[in-house]
Amino acid sequence: MTTPPTPPPDEVFDWLDVEAEKRASAGLVRQLRPRPARADELDLAGNDYLGLARDKRVAGASAAAALRWGAGSTGSRLVTGSTELHTELELELARFCGAQAALVFSSGFAANLGAVTALSGSESAIVTDKYIHASLIEGCRLSRADVAAVAHSTPSAIKHALATRRKPRALVVTDSVFSVDGDLAPLDELAGICRSHGAALLVDDAHGFGVLGEGGRGAVHAAGLSGAPDVVTTLTLSKSLGAQGGAVVGPRRVIKHLIDTARSFIFDTALAPASVAAALSALHALKEEPGLAGKVLENAGNLAMSLKAAGLKASVPDAAVISVQAPSAETAVAWAAACAEQGIRVGCFRPPSVPDGISRLRLTARADLTESDVDRAVKVITATAPRGAIA
Repeated sequence: MTTPPTPPPDEVFDWLDVEAEKRASAGLVRQLRPRPARADELDLAGNDYLGLARDKRVAGASAAAALRWGAGSTGSRLVTGSTELHTELELELARFCGAQAALVFSSGFAANLGAVTALSGSESAIVTDKYIHASLIEGCRLSRADVAAVAHSTPSAIKHALATRRKPRALVVTDSVFSVDGDLAPLDELAGICRSHGAALLVDDAHGFGVLGEGGRGAVHAAGLSGAPDVVTTLTLSKSLGAQGGAVVGPRRVIKHLIDTARSFIFDTALAPASVAAALSALHALKEEPGLAGKVLENAGNLAMSLKAAGLKASVPDAAVISVQAPSAETAVAWAAACAEQGIRVGCFRPPSVPDGISRLRLTARADLTESDVDRAVKVITATAPRGAIA
């Protein structure tokens, strides 16, 4: 076996240039685009579904917490990072969702990573929808479990994978609302399949919480599964609550297990008190204004209906997310840029972010959108559409 030549230090990373050229030729180069603090654009790209990120109550609570507790949490949750605010938020989240307990993480990504890895292992089989979020996928990769990713929204495929597994324990993992097209998973059917095969169900409700269910309690609550002994829910605090961070909500013994074993909890610096206070204030606002969730759904439906009426290939939203298909990755990027030039900020999803390989604009509805906002957005998106985008 021939030993490969040893490259000089300035050539060690030459392979990165080759990979960059491949991405450029495929139209997959990504760029950071800093936005100003107060933009005149209409934001249909962010996930501030309830319009609370700039709410004076929420921002004020964040500022007050920073002055009282400091800019950072100073350590992990198990050292110095847990404050009274963290405990209060966990109690409030659990009560709101109808669960026994909750645990706050520094991000939704960390919450998913910790939940999947801590609730599986070498004696487990994990069955997932193949369109799950990247954070869940990473959790599966680190789990040491047998992992089967099955066809999107196909309960029969999940049933077959559970029936043919070779491990004694099983965990089914799914998004509630899938982040690309905004479609809803059949949670009640999945729960029935899990129970008939002795499996636990883990649901990432990042895009359902605050939008679906009674008063925005989420898709799991809407499916009648809140408080179930075999169902665990993960949340993000950065979407409907307009703050930062993530949480796991579920049976008390699950939460205790995560505190002892979830590495993305144990070894991570705790969520900053300012973000905890912001999420807590936003949760209080949602309780005070339960109609916010319905307004999001109304605006999402109106936006999608208008886009489809204009001839665009828009998805039918089950929550706040709408996708509009583009002919290619390159045209999707140009389309999003053209919208931004005319004051409409939209998301642009391309491979590998989209599991089906179809590039699209990704739009998000908010509770505070007006009828004129929707009309303006549809006009700009339609006027800037590339050839092949309109049927």
